[in-house]
Amino acid sequence: MLEHIFGSKTRLKLLKIFFAYPERSFYVRELTRLCESQINGVRREIANLETLGIIVRVSGGEKEVKARENIKSYRLQTGFLLYQELKDLIDKAQMLEEREFVDNLKAKAGKIKLMLLSGYFTQENDAPTDLLLVGEIKESAFSKIFQAFEKNIGKELRYTIFSEKEFLDRKEMGDKFLYNLLERRYIKVTDDYQFLS
Repeated sequence: MLEHIFGSKTRLKLLKIFFAYPERSFYVRELTRLCESQINGVRREIANLETLGIIVRVSGGEKEVKARENIKSYRLQTGFLLYQELKDLIDKAQMLEEREFVDNLKAKAGKIKLMLLSGYFTQENDAPTDLLLVGEIKESAFSKIFQAFEKNIGKELRYTIFSEKEFLDRKEMGDKFLYNLLERRYIKVTDDYQFLS
């Protein structure tokens, strides 16, 4: 939907990256890799975003290697007039994408008995995983859905898959990873067998 509003897939991908990391600066080649787009298209959209005042060029620091002094990097201009409105729009679109991701997993990734979203989905960077699945998971179908979602959000996520037996065994023995996850904020999407009761 936002792709049609913004008029360009590359522009939307760039905006998602900049809004996901508002304090970070990015080199053009890094953005090209993250967007999986042609460098000329990325340069064109960077020029558009810079003209609009959404991003700003950042000069290299003193410790930068001389060879890198002429390489341009860019970061989000958090003080531009429509910052909050644009952030809200991207956040809402992200929620729709997350819902579609979860629905695809439930429909195509196998028999999921427990699904927890954490880390990325709850804005807790130190969570041990972003996604926990328990059940009979079809690896190839899961990988396809998961990689498409990562590509869409421009960020690598962590996931953990357990069989029902492995999950119950780990829960029984007080597994550190599992309890670290369960003591943090998480979103329980599916819990068919009341594992967390």
